[in-house]
Amino acid sequence: MTTILLPAPEPAPRPSLPRLPKGLSSAGSIPEAPARPLPGFHGAVSEFKRRLLEATLTQAGGNRTRAARALGLQRTYLLRLIREFEIRVPPPATPPRRGDASAALP
Repeated sequence: MTTILLPAPEPAPRPSLPRLPKGLSSAGSIPEAPARPLPGFHGAVSEFKRRLLEATLTQAGGNRTRAARALGLQRTYLLRLIREFEIRVPPPATPPRRGDASAALP
């Protein structure tokens, strides 16, 4: 029995995309449309996720690591969800530093 080797089929031609100048990325050059609520089940789930993330971040004082831990998520995944849902997180409250004269009580 002999085996015949055939040449691999040529891939279909890909449509050419316009090239961007160096230093520009496609993500930053095209403004995205503002997020709008989805109707129905998926919209309700998305809104629930948004509210849960906002409430947990508020409860954690803006600390994303603590919020991720409370939700049982990886911190990087929480950050991705924050970007995806465009959630504005207040900066975490920082305790006064030692030796800071303005923090001393009279």
